Amino acid sequence: MLTQSRQARDLLTRISGLVSSRSRPAARQAPAPSPAPAEQLLPRRLEDSLSIPVCSAEGDPACIEAQDRGQFLARQELWEKLSQQIREADESRAAARCGLPLADLVAYGARADVVTATEHALAENGDAGSRALIRGLMAFEALRAENRRDPYLTALVALAHIDIGWAWRGAEGGDAPQQPARRRCAAHFDRAAALLGPIAQASKDSPFLQAAQCALYAGRSAATMQVADAYSALIDLAPANHRHMRALGTYMLPRSSGSYAALELEARRTAARTEATWGAGGYAWVYFDAITIDDQACARVDTRFFLDGLRDIVQADASQEMINLLAAYCTVALPNGLGRDLQADAPRLKIAQAAAWLIRDHLKELHPLIWAHAAEGFDNSARIRSVSRFAASGHAGALQAIASQFREEIEGGQKVAFTERGLEFSPA
Repeated sequence: MLTQSRQARDLLTRISGLVSSRSRPAARQAPAPSPAPAEQLLPRRLEDSLSIPVCSAEGDPACIEAQDRGQFLARQELWEKLSQQIREADESRAAARCGLPLADLVAYGARADVVTATEHALAENGDAGSRALIRGLMAFEALRAENRRDPYLTALVALAHIDIGWAWRGAEGGDAPQQPARRRCAAHFDRAAALLGPIAQASKDSPFLQAAQCALYAGRSAATMQVADAYSALIDLAPANHRHMRALGTYMLPRSSGSYAALELEARRTAARTEATWGAGGYAWVYFDAITIDDQACARVDTRFFLDGLRDIVQADASQEMINLLAAYCTVALPNGLGRDLQADAPRLKIAQAAAWLIRDHLKELHPLIWAHAAEGFDNSARIRSVSRFAASGHAGALQAIASQFREEIEGGQKVAFTERGLEFSPA
């Protein structure tokens, strides 16, 4: 036990440089004969010596435009045009700079009013079953009834039910009674399944429709191989979209539909099937979220394979969105679980150390929203009341984490600037 305690202390000490920006405490000294200027008494933060361009806190303009377009078409009840735009984006595999499919973004914008109204009512302890809120969902059901042969509008209504089911699931932890909230959640997932069942065959060649089918697993239990096969088919349709691989990993955990053996198997299978796109990155993507939420999965991960995957991901996509995602993962999301399990701590530490080369060799600008989501563990159900405040928290946390990578240089009296040409150091 003593050896384990020492190991834990050693690991926590070594990782502190990755996740903490607090300066080392100064040794006690005798009082100076004359008072120092007031500004010299203030502790200097590491991030004060850091200069890095900041991307817009509002997010990718292409993402915002696609969502706004979908919301406009839904508000104008231009359903045929909405369906056409989703279909065209889906068939062309069009994606925003951040990698999100435009079909998903347009569809999300189209159902945003209905879903947001329910989320707001639950957050404010209102009556989410009120006639005013049901009217929005019923209007969606009516449009689907009038367009029964349109799989895209059917999927749109099903996704609205899934989103509202997620909102009710989140209400379980609030003031709402748990059993009624669970029943509401289950009812929405059941309705989504009833809508998507008849279009299952039409979904096989469509990433958008297949993703809707896979989204059902969040609220319905299924056999391990059924989930794995469904996600494998989706990943084959859209290998460049890493979010599907990340979702597969979480569903392969024992707490969901899988086992640790199934997680490892699917990670290796995915790496082999997506090698042309990601190299070894498929292995890292499948484990990406799984090891942040499950200590045993983290203890079992092949760290060498995972780290090879991170390098291959950067080789495949060195965009600043990707670099921010990976750096935030290594410095914020992954170390959050440090100290819970000694067996998991060693892999966490090894992977977290990749932050050094990610930040020093590849980072050129800061994307606050990515870092804010990392601080939340990339939890899609996290409620964000203010995007600007959420981004501000991500900005502050990112500066602390990034500056900690340059502790030695900064404490040695240097300033650090990120430029398009790379890092530049200058006297403070």
